[in-house]
Amino acid sequence: MTDTFIIQITREALVMVLILSIPILLAGLLVGLVIGILQATTQIQEQSLTFVPKLIVTLVVMALLAPWMIRVMTGYTSELFAKLPSVIR
Repeated sequence: MTDTFIIQITREALVMVLILSIPILLAGLLVGLVIGILQATTQIQEQSLTFVPKLIVTLVVMALLAPWMIRVMTGYTSELFAKLPSVIR
């Protein structure tokens, strides 16, 4: 097991985490932005008004993207297990 191999595995894992988290984070960001603009225009400063819609949108996006996320994670795990024999040598 070389240093470059470990760096490659770590890099692939970080890229996978970024790819999986970006849709969820973007959805929460957009909802937060819309609600922030709504709060600024109406001067309603209620904390739950921001939290509840973000939570709902995050859960909905996670539920909709769950099959895709599982496929990506399974593919990465399969590649990792396929590289395992080269690690043992």
